[in-house]
Amino acid sequence: MKRIAIKVFAIIGGAATLFVIVLAAVAIALIYKDDEPVPPLTVLEVNLERNLPEHVPRDPIAEILFPDAVTVRDLVEGLQRAASDERVVALLARVGNSGMGLARLQEVRDAVHAFGESGKPAVAYAETFGEFGPGNGAYYLATAFDEIYLQPSGVVGLTGLIAETPFIRGMLEKLGVVPRLDHRMEYKNARNIFTERRYTPAHKEATQAVMDSHFDQLVRGIADRRGLSAEAVRDLFDQGPFLSKDALEAGLVDGLAYRDEVYERVKDQVDAGTKYLTLRKYLKRLEESHEQAETVALIYGVGGVTRGKSDFDPGSGATTMGSDTITRAFRNAVNDDEVEAILFRVDSPGGSYVASDAIWRETVRAREAGKPVVVSMGDVAGSGGYFVAMAADRIVAQPGTITGSIGVMGGKMLTSGLWEKTGISWDEVHTSAHSTMWTGTKDYSEEEWTLFQEWLDTVYEDFTDKVAEGRLLPKERVLDIARGRIWTGEDARKLGLLDELGGYNTALKLVRETAQLSPDAELRLKEFPRAKSPWEYLLEHGIVRSSQSAAASAYVQTLRRLQPIFTLARRLGLIPSPGVLTMPEIAPFQ
Repeated sequence: MKRIAIKVFAIIGGAATLFVIVLAAVAIALIYKDDEPVPPLTVLEVNLERNLPEHVPRDPIAEILFPDAVTVRDLVEGLQRAASDERVVALLARVGNSGMGLARLQEVRDAVHAFGESGKPAVAYAETFGEFGPGNGAYYLATAFDEIYLQPSGVVGLTGLIAETPFIRGMLEKLGVVPRLDHRMEYKNARNIFTERRYTPAHKEATQAVMDSHFDQLVRGIADRRGLSAEAVRDLFDQGPFLSKDALEAGLVDGLAYRDEVYERVKDQVDAGTKYLTLRKYLKRLEESHEQAETVALIYGVGGVTRGKSDFDPGSGATTMGSDTITRAFRNAVNDDEVEAILFRVDSPGGSYVASDAIWRETVRAREAGKPVVVSMGDVAGSGGYFVAMAADRIVAQPGTITGSIGVMGGKMLTSGLWEKTGISWDEVHTSAHSTMWTGTKDYSEEEWTLFQEWLDTVYEDFTDKVAEGRLLPKERVLDIARGRIWTGEDARKLGLLDELGGYNTALKLVRETAQLSPDAELRLKEFPRAKSPWEYLLEHGIVRSSQSAAASAYVQTLRRLQPIFTLARRLGLIPSPGVLTMPEIAPFQ
């Protein structure tokens, strides 16, 4: 009787939780429903202090955790609509801090610059550009605006770029962990943090080249928008950081003012009766009209490439690019008679070779079915992130995108020394000659190491063959520019790894070309896979799992606190790595 009572209680409790979650989802939808019109005199407000994500998964949990999220595409589309909207008279943005990579910064800069070309004022204000820290990227973003105002107590943290890489070989030795890793080729440096104490010559060369390219892009962008020479901007970087009065004197900002003073200035500049409206609310109030539009499938490939379904981690906010989800999205887009072409937005450091290959195959099949594929790259599209893109009809990236890394690395960590230090002993029984090949408690045998080397050679050969095929490059040329090396988008275009520099708008231009549409054809982006309803999501994940949502807040906070531990454990090999087509971690752009 007790067991029956417990089961009945669990069912009732699960059903009650299900009802509460659905009710909450409906309530959120009603709260964010906005039927008010856009005021006739509107200043559009944008908060660029926030990290604009590439994509927020369309499921109830993500929407609850990130209710106000504005994606990169939201901003690009919003500013494009606002530029031609007579009701919008100006743009006012808060800047000063940014966790975005250079490519996303460039995407936003391009959108702001395009808005400014409409003749409407675009004004930025900042409390500071780096407080006891660098502000290079945030200031670079701010220079897209016509005017920049800085709080009198703020600074402009132009200090130049630095790339720092931790090497943990010494720590591993103390822990008794031995890396048994190998790679193809010398620039594939993801393993170096485990096996080296400092940069190898190849690692240093590639990192320095990417940093120099990024710095040149910053210098040129700032010089162009602030009316300075490149030499003058380089000198300013050597002199920074700047106190507010020095920044004003150097021509880095247009005025010193607090937030309320900037708001009043903008109102005086346009009209005293102007109303302020956030970008998110503006997008919700826009009327959608796609009666004559051509349908283009939009597929997001964001996060590490894994086998299985794409996933969302509520603890870190990170997503994965699951091959099951992405390949199904391609097949559904191909089978949709309305779809004229596919826009594949990739922002990924790579991961599983097998998963990357499965996605690559669907891009090929889509083209064979007469559905052109255009790839638009975000901050990073390297290794497996480049693998999934290389068969597209056209590839577009920002100058600051990090791409390439055509190589492979893999192996395992020998942890027997660590267990000895902790007093933990292991024993095992096995059936076959190579049963112990992937355990961390035993080294490879000579035969297993030979098999492992053959596997690395096979993956590298397949990768480079498909680059040559997809990019119409001689194999010898591919072997020269591959070798596991990362490139900026600016350099990758010169090498033939991509076709054009730009963001969403450039990619959509190429969509029209490849689909043989008119240059001014209106496009409707239809996202694949489609968003799940709250009912579908809850049914897919099960009542038992959803019944745990009462503790969601504590769960999320716990995950966030444990994230550094999981990261370290993954690096030590105690948690499986995301895959063999993986780039090294790139320092945040600041």
